[in-house]
Amino acid sequence: MAKTKSASKKLPKVKLYTTVTCPWCVKTKEFFNANSIKYQEMNVGVDEKARNEMFEKSGQFGVPVTDVNGTIIVGYDKEALKKALDL
Repeated sequence: MAKTKSASKKLPKVKLYTTVTCPWCVKTKEFFNANSIKYQEMNVGVDEKARNEMFEKSGQFGVPVTDVNGTIIVGYDKEALKKALDL
């Protein structure tokens, strides 16, 4: 019997760098919630360590920045998110 796609793949490790005033961050979180994706949110507006980590990964300070198993996606890029999450 073949394994189902969801049973055979490992859950992605997702970290989302945001600020409270970012509308594209809200869109990214809505996308994750609609697709039942668990993620760790890091508010770079108040967390200097997270802000520095985001800059090291992406090379910029704009949000949102998403890290999916080491794949860095800058901005709300639905197609890139789908590809990184294997959706």
